[in-house]
Amino acid sequence: MMYEPEKSDSAIVAVKLANKAAVSKAVAEPVEPRAGTKGNTQQSHTRRTQCRSSVSQRLNRVRNAARQRRCEKFTALLHHMDFDLLLESFLALKRGAAAGVDKVTWEDYEAQLEGNLQDLHKRIHSGAYRALPVTRVFIPKADGRQRPLGIAALEDKIVQRATVAVLNAIYEEDFLGFSYGFRPKRGQHDALDALSVAISSTPVNWILDADIKGFFDAVNQDWLIRFLRHRIGDERIIRLVQKWLKAGVLEEGQWQSSDMGTPQGAVISPLLANIYLHYVFDLWAKQWRKREAKGKVIVVRYADDIVMGFELGTDARRFLDVMRERFAQFGLELHGEKTRLIEFGRFAAYRRKRRGLGKPETFTFLGFTFICAKSRQGKFLLWRKTRADRMRAKLVEIREQMRKRMHHTLPEQGAWLGSVVRGFNAYHAVPTNSRSIGALRYHVVEIWWKSLRRRSQKSNLTWDRMTKLAAIWLPTPRILHPWPQQRFAVKYPR
Repeated sequence: MMYEPEKSDSAIVAVKLANKAAVSKAVAEPVEPRAGTKGNTQQSHTRRTQCRSSVSQRLNRVRNAARQRRCEKFTALLHHMDFDLLLESFLALKRGAAAGVDKVTWEDYEAQLEGNLQDLHKRIHSGAYRALPVTRVFIPKADGRQRPLGIAALEDKIVQRATVAVLNAIYEEDFLGFSYGFRPKRGQHDALDALSVAISSTPVNWILDADIKGFFDAVNQDWLIRFLRHRIGDERIIRLVQKWLKAGVLEEGQWQSSDMGTPQGAVISPLLANIYLHYVFDLWAKQWRKREAKGKVIVVRYADDIVMGFELGTDARRFLDVMRERFAQFGLELHGEKTRLIEFGRFAAYRRKRRGLGKPETFTFLGFTFICAKSRQGKFLLWRKTRADRMRAKLVEIREQMRKRMHHTLPEQGAWLGSVVRGFNAYHAVPTNSRSIGALRYHVVEIWWKSLRRRSQKSNLTWDRMTKLAAIWLPTPRILHPWPQQRFAVKYPR
């Protein structure tokens, strides 16, 4: 039988004495009674979102379960893909992205958003949802080659983004710390900082710069599904992934089957790539470092770009041999030209000079060239500068755009060039790279100057006047990022 407070009980609560007040002595003011707790369970635990629905706590429960039970399969996940999650996925898409094979743009879908999402939600949960083939286009790379890119249909993007949100709650608890590519709250500068700190603070004498040849096209889909089933027991999620893998590619109006690989450019492809390499490389490399290595070993992976540092050359050569064998078992192959084992580190210059060799070789990672250098005090300094081919490609792009904008007004040209330079500096303005960002600004001013002089055969625009004009619109080159040790210590305190 439940207890119901009488009037006398509430009166007692209302005149509760203040702390340290004598029992026999009257108190000037009674303590304010504690608010009732009845009905608290009906209240929302989080703030209401713009879509007038409470933020779901279910993915947090999935995340906690994945953290506590590392080997358990999740057999019921599709119900997390509700209307609110689909709406959130749609709003996260880029408004101006190119349309896929369905020719539906973001604005077209938004016109009847609620009805479209309700219909999509119904088809997902009834099994009637069908994935459309991706449209393949080619974009130029910095080295002159072309990279294939897949453009998915709009509804496929929505469902893939919602699936990524659900699966990330599980796999973010499984992925290892040296994996940085395409993960929440991790970016390229986190990987660059981790690599710089590891090389500077660990006795690294050899660097293995490994690149997987055509990784996204070489992924074995059967192995990928087997890896997914280690943690995903909900066959409805597995079937969704299989639909996207088997949807095929539409290139120049011709449909092609896709029995291998994952479509580059698809929303879910980076997560699938991380899952594949988590089982093929990450877990295996962690065990090899623990059981087989004789010296120190560091690992940093960003998608299919892998950089490893070794204290001993024998460890490096043994690992490279077994790495080739390991990748061959899962249909992967190391790029013959891009995969290199080089002598690198604080003693590399001294050792190579003693053997009559030149300066230590360099390697590239995420748009930067890593160089063995010395500080003003003569100590080892890891020097990072922008890759030369990336710099040239950027300047070629600016020069082509300025031809099209030659007759725009000065404020329009200056505003556009300023945004380009600021965007470049936002990524490349790291310590030790001041020369590169200064050189880019100088060449941008030179391109702008030549473009303005071509407007008229009698142009009297001098270089001095041009530098004053550039000072108005172009930002002054300066370092924007902290030293790697400082930022790494803040984000990953030990």
